[in-house]
Amino acid sequence: MLVGKGITFDTGGISLKDPPTMDEMKFDMSGAACVIGTMKAVAELNLPLNVVGIVAACENMPDGRAIKPGDIVTSAAGLTVEILNTDAEGRLILCDALHYARRFKPDVVVDMATLTGAIVVALGAHHTGVFANDDALARELVDCGAAVDDRAWHMPLTEEYGEQLKSNFADMANVAGRDGGSITAAAFLAKFTKDLTWAHLDIAGTAYQGGAGKAARAARAPCCSSSCCVARRAR
Repeated sequence: MLVGKGITFDTGGISLKDPPTMDEMKFDMSGAACVIGTMKAVAELNLPLNVVGIVAACENMPDGRAIKPGDIVTSAAGLTVEILNTDAEGRLILCDALHYARRFKPDVVVDMATLTGAIVVALGAHHTGVFANDDALARELVDCGAAVDDRAWHMPLTEEYGEQLKSNFADMANVAGRDGGSITAAAFLAKFTKDLTWAHLDIAGTAYQGGAGKAARAARAPCCSSSCCVARRAR
């Protein structure tokens, strides 16, 4: 099972992003693009697998009906979330997509998302961050990435990071401050993956390049690791 974040444009919502690089937020659908690309690879390789791809797609825009900081929303799983920053929207659509994935009774779920700027601070543009509730799956993804020169790094995901998401008014908050931001984002998703074998790829640093040469990183597409992993499982 593959799940992709498909924010077709991300202004940040009411928690508006700084203007200078906002145009690059058309790349916030890179996770969804990876899922679509990987599904195409699975079909072309004619893999003897039942692979399902889920794309969670929407825009994040400020308007009269936009979610506001301080709002409480209820996820598809029934857990409530206090919105402290509307620019942490990707995890809100991904948690619902992960819950939706349960109906397919998947053996493995891998989500791909340009989820946090914090992963760029941690790893730069050279490695995808891998978070998982299964160490063997994380190792397989890292090994597959090394095989195709789409490098990844296994990040920690211990229970302390989930504790940082405590809220006075809801089951959890959608952000937990600057410290360990990519990890607490993954910890948020992890709260919706109980009884699933799951990994999360934070591709915010590796999916595209900004500035004068802004473009998707086609030569080292983040979907390579997942398609390699799928192919290895087929063998």
